[in-house]
Formats: sequence, structure tokens, C-alpha cells
Amino acid sequence: MAQENKNDMEVIPRDSAKIRKIWITALILLLVTAFEFVLAFTMPRGILLYVLFILLTIVKAYYIMMEFMHLGEEAKPLFYSIIVPLIFLVWLVIALMKEGSDIFLMRW
Repeated sequence: MAQENKNDMEVIPRDSAKIRKIWITALILLLVTAFEFVLAFTMPRGILLYVLFILLTIVKAYYIMMEFMHLGEEAKPLFYSIIVPLIFLVWLVIALMKEGSDIFLMRW
């Protein structure tokens, strides 16, 4: 009985296209992260640096969603049902931070 199971098992050959795609994705994310690292140590602190960090983080999140969560291959309505609320959530956080800082400055 154990011999039958042993003979039925087959090894699936490696899919080099998928492995290559994983390495390309990892390389792209590494390059974007390295660029963020260079910006962190070369640019002065300020609003431009923070905006660049936020934009590059959104680019990485988008790329991770498209590749690893396979949203690039899904239907467009599913894609928009995830991205549009994310955009509104980012807008909400920015609006709340602005409103909070204005209230704080009014009190002092």
C-alpha cells in the first residue's frame, strides 16, 4: 500500500517564468526602498521629503497589491472597490491631521 502512494507522487517541474517574475518584483521593491533610503539621508527634512515618502510608499503598496495579491489580473470593479476607498481613507487622515492642528493652534 505504501508503495502505491510512493509511485503516484510526482514532482512538478519548476516554473521559471513565475520565479523570474518574483525576482523582478523583489528587485523593483528593493530599488524603490533604496531610493527612499537615499532620500532620507540626502534631503533636508521638510514637506517635500514627507510627500515623496508618502508617494513612494503608495507606489510600493500599489505594486504589492497588483503582484502579490493578484489584483492586476482581476476584474476592474474589484480593483476599484479596493483602491477608491483607500484614496478616501488617505484623504480622511490628511483632513483630520489638518483639522487637529488647526484646533490645537486656535487653543493656544
